[in-house]
This record gives sequence, C-alpha cells and structure tokens, in this order.
Amino acid sequence: MCIFAKVKEILRKYWGYTSFRPKQEEIISSALAGDDVLAILPTGGGKSLCFQLPAMMRDGLAVVVSPLISLIRDQVQNLRGRGIKALAVHSGMTGREIDITLDNAVYGDYKFLYLSPERLRTEIFRRRLPKMQVSFLVVDEAHCISQWGYDFRPDYLQIADIRELLPGVPVIALTATATPAVAKDIEEKLHFRKDNIICSGFERPNLSYIVRKTEDKWGALLSVCSSVHGTGIVYVRERKTARDVASFLCSQGVDAGFYHAGLSKEERSDIQERWKKGELRVMAATNAFGMGIDKPDVRFVCHFDMPEAVESYYQEAGRAGRDGLRSWAVLLWNKSDINRLEAIYRTTFPGLDYIADIYQKVYRFFNIAYEDGEGAVYKFNLMDFVRHYKLNAAMAYSAIRYIETAGYWTVTDEIDNPTRVMFTVSRDDLYRIQLADPSLDTFVKAMMRVYPGLFSHMVSIDEEYLGRVTQQASRVVKLKLLQLSRSGVMKYVPRARSPLICFAGERLTPQNLYLSEKNYEQRKRLFKERLDAMYTYISPVSDRSAAQSACRSRRLSAYFGQEQCRPCGICDLCAPGEAELIF
Repeated sequence: MCIFAKVKEILRKYWGYTSFRPKQEEIISSALAGDDVLAILPTGGGKSLCFQLPAMMRDGLAVVVSPLISLIRDQVQNLRGRGIKALAVHSGMTGREIDITLDNAVYGDYKFLYLSPERLRTEIFRRRLPKMQVSFLVVDEAHCISQWGYDFRPDYLQIADIRELLPGVPVIALTATATPAVAKDIEEKLHFRKDNIICSGFERPNLSYIVRKTEDKWGALLSVCSSVHGTGIVYVRERKTARDVASFLCSQGVDAGFYHAGLSKEERSDIQERWKKGELRVMAATNAFGMGIDKPDVRFVCHFDMPEAVESYYQEAGRAGRDGLRSWAVLLWNKSDINRLEAIYRTTFPGLDYIADIYQKVYRFFNIAYEDGEGAVYKFNLMDFVRHYKLNAAMAYSAIRYIETAGYWTVTDEIDNPTRVMFTVSRDDLYRIQLADPSLDTFVKAMMRVYPGLFSHMVSIDEEYLGRVTQQASRVVKLKLLQLSRSGVMKYVPRARSPLICFAGERLTPQNLYLSEKNYEQRKRLFKERLDAMYTYISPVSDRSAAQSACRSRRLSAYFGQEQCRPCGICDLCAPGEAELIF
C-alpha cells in the first residue's frame, strides 16, 4: 500500500472522511517528508488533521503545544472518542497527575501529548522529553509566537529551546491568521530549516460578510436571529454584555445562553454541551468561547461589539459555516465602537515610566524584596491590586500584560488552580517540629514520599489523594496543612479559581529594569495599524483599489497578503440585497 493510500485509510477509519480539504494533502506530504511546515488554513479548514494524520503514520507520539486549556481538553477528548490514545498536561493539574501523565508519554503507547506553553520550561518536562519517542513537534495557534501578531504569548518562545532537545524532529506549525510579516516571524522564531509556508487562501465562498452601522444594535441582533435559521454565536467584549444579550434574546423567545471565562468549569462545560446538542440555539460569549469547538452547522456569527483586530474578527467570524453551507458573518457597529477602540488604544500604551512603576508595585504588593521572588507563584486578583494602589484598572492591566511580553512574569487566565505547598524550614528543623507534635509525623513523611521537591519549590498537591494515602478525610488533610502553615513551617496556597502570576526572575531595581523603547513604539504602531485595518474593513469606501473596495472578502484576503482573489459575490458590498435578507 502506498503511503498516501494508508493516510486515506486512517482518515476514513478514524474520522470517517474519504477526501481532503484544500491544501491538507500538500501539508501532510511535506510533514511526512520530514520538512518543517507552517500551515495557514482558515477556521474550519481542517488544521488539526494536518498534524494528527502524519502523527498516526509515524511511530511514537506528537508533542502538541496549544495555548488554551479548554482547547487542549476538547482535542484530547475528541481523539479519545475516536479510539486514539492522547494525553494532556496543563497548569490545572496536580504535580502527581503531571508526573503520571509524563510517565505514560515515555512508556505508554500514546500518539499525542498536548501541553500548554508554560509547561515547556518546567524541569520535570525537560527531563522526560528526551526519553520520549517524539514524531513531530506541533505548534497550534502559531501566531502566538510572533511579537508582531495580535496575540503574542511569551511562553511560546520556549519552543525554540525545546527543538534543541529533539534533534531532527520536524515542526508542524498551524494558524488561521498570519500576515506575511507574522508568517516570516513564525518561521524564524521556530528555527525552520528552510522556508515552507503552505496557505490555502482566505476566501470562504459560503460565508456572507455583512457590516451594518446602526444605533439600535439590539433590534439589529434580533433581526439576525429571526431571519437566519439555525445555530448562532454572538460575540461581545465584556462578560456582563454576554449575560445581557442572552437575557434579551430569551425575553424575545430565542433560546440563548452565555459563556465567559468567569464561569466555573462545570458551568462552562454544561452551557457548551447544551449549545452543541442544540438545546440552546444562540450562544452570547466573549472571545473565550469557540476555539476548538467542532460544531460545523453554525449558521451565523454576529459581532455585537467591534473587535480590535482583523485577525480575531476573521477567526471568530470563520466559526460560521464550517459544513460548507450558506452562512452569515454579521458585524454591528456605531460611533461608540470607534470611541471605545480609541480609548483602548490610549490605555493599552500608558507610557514606559508608568509601566516601570507598575512593575515595582506588583512586587511590593506581594512583599517581595529586591533580588528576590524568582520562580514564585501567587494568586493574582487584578481588582484587589488596583484598589490597593488606587489605579485605573485598564491601564494597570495593559502595563502588566506589556511586562509579560518582556518576559519578566507570566499571568495565567482564570483557571482552577490546585493546592500548592512548600516547606519553608530545613529538613533538620522540620524533624524537630515533627517530634514536638507526633500527630503530624506520619502525615509529613507520607507527603514527602508522595511529593518530592517540597523543600525547593512550590509543589501542586491533591488533598483527596493525600487523604487516601494517609487514610484521612480530605477535610483533615486541609486542617493539617493549615496547622503547618500557621506554625511557620510551610507555605500553603489552597486550591482556588483565580489567575496566577508566575515570576520568571528576581525583582530588579529601577536602575536595572530594562523596557525597550524601540519595542514599545513598534508594538504601539502595529496596534494602531490593526485598528486602522479594522476601520478600513467596515468602511463603505476603501483607499485601496475599486475592486477590493467593493468586496468584504477581498479586503480580508488583502490584509493577509492574498491580493489575487475574485469578489465573493455574496457580501453586503458585492450584493447589497444580502443585508436586506437579514435586516
């Protein structure tokens, strides 16, 4: 059997497909030939198969770096549902869970190991990686590695170091959104051995792009929901708006729910499943929703608030019509959206002096002295921080995120964080304390057996598992941890749902803190260019050629560097009657 006949057999056996989507076969062939490849496919273009099929063809497992825990869980669950063995490591797991998972990756017969980018720098992962038989290093949402992209994640820069531990292992990088400059930067950051970009094009022939300027967004949204039959997504910027939109639609007889990162894991999972099963017709959501959701029959995506970047708009709008049937991407806007985006631009770049001051304030907030704090991890509540120092929340948040891009710390999204503990005394002192209180002796020894490293760094633990080992209720375990904490022998951070701030290095003095003015000005310029591109997209007249001005799809394609494409014929500019169908 020739190699591609075998690929097609795997495609049919596990996924039920008999043919490929555009460019999939070319990308898979390049990967199987051992080349580094950057695949740029639109949302719904079948990016996952471009690395899953090559991995199924080779011995060993593919290591897949992905930015969102929800996306990792969805893909692993999907693979397992198809009978394919897959693993995941992310920051919501305990140390023991991670240890077992990595052992399985080394010794088990698994095909995929998904992990979040912050796991790449951990010692436990770097020790195990050379022992794994790795077939491919996969970088999902690869635009996150480019500091010139709209969604830069500093942790992605660790991937180049990982390549040194995997000599000869090809990289498969994938994204739906990359301008030519970002694509080139991705290849450089991932140390591609040669230039190899495969792009399927940015046109979506079945998707009608509709832009509507209106002062009555509520009425316009209701018209969309009434005119377009089937499932829909309404994207909003703020969590409160998601709730308000869902409430409004329900009051008008539309079955709707809301989704945002502030909901508990159980709430998010429940509302997502109800929507996927069709029990809810419309989901009102922030951008936390949609990535990795394999629902092909979404008939419309409506942006209730205008996004800051063409990249995010294109990716979110592209979640409509993944089954190839006629669908609509609707953007509602008015002058308030422009004012809001300009205000975001001002607060996103508050000045380097302000950013440097926020750097020092964050360390002081946690009582961390100069030349201390390296590797420390704390729960971080932004509102507590800004109230403490009487700061503007938006400006402080922007400064914190900018410092993150400089590599000084990482701030996670709001996640379920496991309990973390670390002894703050020496082994000898701990031994004397155990003798003074015999009831803790067995408990402490059991904890040290189960969780190595308690004297050197914060370790994630599972109270229920520790309770089973020591034959105690988890409530008793928590009380003993609290007792050790109050005795001053242990640092104890209970399990909580909160963002975390992870300090990469020690606190620097003002004289030693370096924030690049050149980098700051360049990021500011690029942010403004993205805003201007968004304004160009929504405008009825463009400064570009008449042909591009007359088609929304051509404007999007031109932004991503694809100049030669035909008018779509179904957007509100190509066919003005299209908007009349839904308003």
